[in-house]
Amino acid sequence: MKPKSNLSIPARIELANSLGRIERHDFAPRTSDGQHERISMFNADLATESFFSQPLTDYAVGYTDMADLDKELEFFAPGVEVAHRFEYAQADNAEQFLSDGDGTDDERPSKSDFKGVEYTESKVNAATVNRGLQIVLDMDKLNGTPNWEERYTQKLMKRIKRNQLRRAILLLSTAATNNAKTWDVTPGKDPDQDVIMDLITGADLSGIKANRIGYSDTAWSKRQLAHRAQNTAGGFGSASLTPEQLAGVLGVEQVLRSNARYTASATARTQVLGALVLMFNASSGVDTEDASNIKRFYSMGASEEGGGIYQVYSARISAKRHVIAVGHYELMKITSTLGIRKFTIS
Repeated sequence: MKPKSNLSIPARIELANSLGRIERHDFAPRTSDGQHERISMFNADLATESFFSQPLTDYAVGYTDMADLDKELEFFAPGVEVAHRFEYAQADNAEQFLSDGDGTDDERPSKSDFKGVEYTESKVNAATVNRGLQIVLDMDKLNGTPNWEERYTQKLMKRIKRNQLRRAILLLSTAATNNAKTWDVTPGKDPDQDVIMDLITGADLSGIKANRIGYSDTAWSKRQLAHRAQNTAGGFGSASLTPEQLAGVLGVEQVLRSNARYTASATARTQVLGALVLMFNASSGVDTEDASNIKRFYSMGASEEGGGIYQVYSARISAKRHVIAVGHYELMKITSTLGIRKFTIS
């Protein structure tokens, strides 16, 4: 909304307050050159109560991307709510699976105590990081555009969630034991058997069997085509399985076919999961002590900024420029490297 030149500055501030924002002319983002629609890193100076917008924050919290990024993010990196500064368990050994001798070491001898055991998982002190993006808009170019604040909040949310998903997959991929697999139409190919055997190998080596498997769009398509090419009842049956049905066959809790993509440059569009199959252990609704492979720790914003996961700020920064920013607090970590496996599919 353009300021009306016939209003005094106090009246304009009152009007801006009624719209969920305060107008300021002494603020300029330090990380943008001011070009219209140029997205830049979130400026912490902007994160003040004066610029906070509750309506846009409510919109951001309820927003869902068409690519279902929220579903994929929770699959690959389940969220765990924490305080800004917190402690979590790093479980990189298999002590919780120990069983000495012939399995009778838990028998208490007469007049003695139970056998003592000790777990040595390490504790890590950490803090969530304030992340976000902001965009500077030229008001003349927005003249007559409906719901422009919501539209640009939406754009920032899409980019932030894709960044989160890419970080999660990079962490898992880096920590995983890799095997290269060729899934093509050659006779005898059985992609599901490859996964089943690798799940067993990983569990025998680490003590933990993966409970989630993520297929890239490419890997899933190659899996289907390899099964169909076998020209057998089993091949056709396997090719037609849904992710939910395949999870039962593989003996895991969840299988996901990732459709998320991102634009790496003006001409390059890339699948977030590339050509990978990721096998790992993760669960939603756990705490900081759980021994799963990956967690996405997040903190709520300050109470004066709505106290939610995301905070949206909207402010006029000069006569013709307006800035919108979206921020949040997050720390994504591999909390156990045990049992993480991946296939690179060709």
